[in-house]
Amino acid sequence: MTILALGGGGFSMEPDNPLLDDFLLSLASRRRGAGGRARVCFVPTASGDSESYGDRFVEAFAERAETSQLRLFHLHELEGLSVREHLLAQDVVYVGGGSTANLLAIWRLHGVDEVLREAVADGVVLAGISAGMNCWFEGSVTDSFGPLAALPDGLGLVPGSACPHYDGEEERRPSYLDLVGSGALPDGYAAEDGCGLLFRDGELVEAVSSRPEARAFRVHVAGGGLDLVDGMQAPTVAESPLEVRYLG
Repeated sequence: MTILALGGGGFSMEPDNPLLDDFLLSLASRRRGAGGRARVCFVPTASGDSESYGDRFVEAFAERAETSQLRLFHLHELEGLSVREHLLAQDVVYVGGGSTANLLAIWRLHGVDEVLREAVADGVVLAGISAGMNCWFEGSVTDSFGPLAALPDGLGLVPGSACPHYDGEEERRPSYLDLVGSGALPDGYAAEDGCGLLFRDGELVEAVSSRPEARAFRVHVAGGGLDLVDGMQAPTVAESPLEVRYLG
């Protein structure tokens, strides 16, 4: 079960830097073997099936892979195939960014969540950026409702919680630290823009990056801290840096 969670980067954020997308395609060869081009399906549900987002995906991948899209607002584009048939025929399912909460709700309405569980168990590589990172975890920090907040409602294919754009948006880091410290989210992983976390069977294998300086962290409660007014102890939240392999 292989999942690549991108805190930021890839074709949508770094159109002139293919390192993370190249790495993703290299994972697909584990299923297809040495010959042929990987079949990559882009899923832009979180952006409301943005047509321009999908066009950028095709432009970035068309010369390197067999591309398709799963647009749940336009299911006629599957030309008679079911969602299950289409996704199980892929080597990679790449989920775009946007609203994590809306993505999860629409997926569950259409049964995409269960199909993706079946697909990843069958060897399909799952990947995504931002909301497409959040969705694989048990919970995440999201701006789906406006201000950044906890969303303890992910698919749970990766244990713990997630925070993308850890350095890309000013409030991401303090919000995530507060949410983990308060128990609103379980311990988890934070990835800066340009950094990807590779998981197999729910375990972190490595962190990779398209930028030499990009970082990733294990964020976790590490014990009690200063005494509060009521005599209780505030939890200390630790950021344990992960070793990151620059792909350049």
